[in-house]
Parts: sequence; C-alpha cells; structure tokens
Amino acid sequence: MNLWTFLADQPGFFLASAAVLGLLVGSFLNVLVHRLPVMLERQWQNEAREVLGMPVEAHERFDLCLPASHCPGCGHRIRAWENIPVVSYLALRGRCSACKGRISLRYPLVELACAGLSLVVAWHFGVSVQALLALVLTWCLLALSLIDAEHQLLPDVLVLPTLWLGLVVNAFGVFVPLADALWGAVVGYLSLWSVYWLFRLVTGKEGLGYGDFKLLALLGAWGGWQVLPLTLLLSSVVGAVIGLCLLRLRKASLGTTMPFGPYLAIAGWIAWLWGDEIYASYMQLLGY
Repeated sequence: MNLWTFLADQPGFFLASAAVLGLLVGSFLNVLVHRLPVMLERQWQNEAREVLGMPVEAHERFDLCLPASHCPGCGHRIRAWENIPVVSYLALRGRCSACKGRISLRYPLVELACAGLSLVVAWHFGVSVQALLALVLTWCLLALSLIDAEHQLLPDVLVLPTLWLGLVVNAFGVFVPLADALWGAVVGYLSLWSVYWLFRLVTGKEGLGYGDFKLLALLGAWGGWQVLPLTLLLSSVVGAVIGLCLLRLRKASLGTTMPFGPYLAIAGWIAWLWGDEIYASYMQLLGY
C-alpha cells in the first residue's frame, strides 16, 4: 500500500494532516510576513546607495533563517517548546516566558487561519496532486494578503514565481487548459492596468499599484480567464463595503490609501474554488 492509497482510505487522517501542516506553514508565514519586507527594504536601500555612489551600509545577517526568533521586547531567544503553533501561545498565556511582555495575537490567528484554509482545500480536492498544488497557492495568497495589508506591498519575489508556477502547472491541464491559463494571466494584468491608466488620466492620481496587476494575472494563470469577472466583482464589493465601514467608524478618510491585494486574493481564491457553483446558483436565480 503506497501513501496515496493509505490517505485515500483514511480521509480523516488526510484532513487532520492537512490541518497540522497548515499550522506549521502558518508559523513559517509569520516569519516570512515580518522579515521579507525588511529584507527587501534593506536591499533597495543598498541598491540606491550603489547607484548614487554612496557606501553600502553593513548590516548583521537578517533573512528567513537568522537571527533566531526572539522576543522583540527583551531579546529572549525563543526555544523549541515555545514555538509550537498555537499550543505554545496558549501554554504561555500569550506572554513571553522571560519578560512577561504580551505576544501579539496575530501569530496564533495566522496559524489557525492557515490551518483552516488548508483544511478547506484538502476537503475540496481530496487526495490528489491538485490538493498539494492548491495548498501552495493558498499559502502564497495568505502571505501576500498579510504583507499587503501591513505594508501595502506585493513582493515580486513571491508573486512572479507563483504566477509562472500556475502556467507550468496548467501546461499539464491540472486545473484549466493552458490556453485559458495564458489568457487568464494576460487579461488579468491588462484589465487592471487599463483601469489604472484610465483613473490616472481622469484624476491625475494613482488608484492601484502594479502589484495588483500582477496578482490578478497570477489568479488568472491558476484559474483561467473564467475566474476573473467574479474575482473583480467580489473584490470590488468587499473593498467598497469595508471602506465604507472604516469611513463610518472614522478610522479612515476619503484620501486614505487602502491595499487592494487582500480583497483580490480572497475573491480570487473563492472564485477559483467555487466559481462554477456560484455562477450556476446565480443563473438558477435568474431562471435559466
């Protein structure tokens, strides 16, 4: 009996494994979301200094591996037993074991979100290569959403490899035919690019970032051009509703810049998984 057969015969074990894997990946995403923007900022600063002929600043090594995870308050190095997803947070009661400073609730929430999303993907696709690839896309979209929400940045180092991976995957017709994936990437990019320039010509302002164009192209590369209309509709509606709520709560003004990437990622993920069912339900409501 090979692994695939065992997992197919034990669906409960498969789903539990997906959830546990999601917790572990969620712990890594916490590191990625915190460190990658800092790494990119330092890289851009050094590149700018080189162009201007200025000396490059020397920094201690800072990447996804080093320095080791530590408390930002007291510098206490986090031990292995203090780094177990969710469990350690509960055992420590949300506080550093050394200085008793509060640990951000974001860490366990990201881990739980990643586990929940992984569980949904495993349930939706079952034991298959599609499930493994769908998990990769889901984790990437979660990381991009978190980074964009905090830094208004959609790093090319994450977006572009994932876009190309979608085209390579669909070259074998895993999710959609290659032609649909290719046109999905092209139309996804050009649609928001066109909106960007139209808005800029009319208002003289920038309404979107280039990262949003690439993110929609990524979604088209994985789900085909068919997911794009629903993705744009859902993301626009959700973005408008949240924006109005923030205005009403006086947590934003009309001039406040809001990241669009998280709405695109969420809407694209939903359209990718359940787009056919949503379209069918809508047509049924219309009586077709």
